[in-house]
Amino acid sequence: MVWANDDLFAERENLIKPQPAEFRPATFGHKGQIYDGWETRRRRGIGPEDCDQAIVRLAVPAIVRGVVVDTAWFTGNYPPQISVEAACVEGYPSTEDLVHTEWTTIVERSSVNGDTRNPFKVTSSRRWTHVRLSIYPDGGVARLRVHGEGLLDPRYAEGMPLDLAALENGARVSACSNMFYSSPNNLLLPGTARTMGEGWETSRRRDDGNDWVQVRLAGPGVLTAAELDTSYFIGNAPGAARLMGRADAGDWFELLPSTALQPDTRHRFLLTGQQPVTDVRLDIYPDGGMARLRLPGRLTDDGLRVVRERWQASA
Repeated sequence: MVWANDDLFAERENLIKPQPAEFRPATFGHKGQIYDGWETRRRRGIGPEDCDQAIVRLAVPAIVRGVVVDTAWFTGNYPPQISVEAACVEGYPSTEDLVHTEWTTIVERSSVNGDTRNPFKVTSSRRWTHVRLSIYPDGGVARLRVHGEGLLDPRYAEGMPLDLAALENGARVSACSNMFYSSPNNLLLPGTARTMGEGWETSRRRDDGNDWVQVRLAGPGVLTAAELDTSYFIGNAPGAARLMGRADAGDWFELLPSTALQPDTRHRFLLTGQQPVTDVRLDIYPDGGMARLRLPGRLTDDGLRVVRERWQASA
């Protein structure tokens, strides 16, 4: 969270909290009811184009596919309309630089409802590093969510080891057998999980099958290791896991044979194969939860080409 022109009633940083907004009635501070969101003061003597604004730096350069403006718990104080703009700025610009940079509208001025998750589709194929939320004329927004595909800067990919399964490097979940309790995308998030709820957990199987998740890697590469992290999964960790790989739509082959796992443990395994892969499938037996999946490796020459083309096409 970089900047907001006003956050008198509730701090702008609340917009990007990972957990859903909460509400506790009759919890008053010296500025009024405490809201788990961003809330500005009431504007007076304003024109139709006046608005409050907040700027968020994205985790990585990305192609934005959708935006959610969540007004949870804001009922008599939500903004009637919003718009969203985006910018791509090299390096680490100051707040002053961002305020005066060139912004491109990715969500036109649109009406929103109070106490509602308001989704908006974005059709731009350009690369963005920052987004700016405008609310007309004032009010409160609980959460801002920006969904898209992270892009790996090729300057940081050449000749360097990378986590080829990281969302921030452009990897993504392409298929999954079960996501009853939590999203498989959590497996690819940066950092370590802080609770069981920040991992991927399936429902309990009552058949003879097993659960699995499939990941499209950041680019074609050779994997050198795998980390299967069951942190915080104690009575519900998988009993074992296996990794399979393939190149594009080719046949699956084994990267890591079925291996017993321990609860609440970061397991690290060296992978000796040199065959390039574009996709990896993690099978867990029979079900359960996992906090993170890390797949360190190096992009092949073809992988570097794919990353460069993707970066250049989004300029």
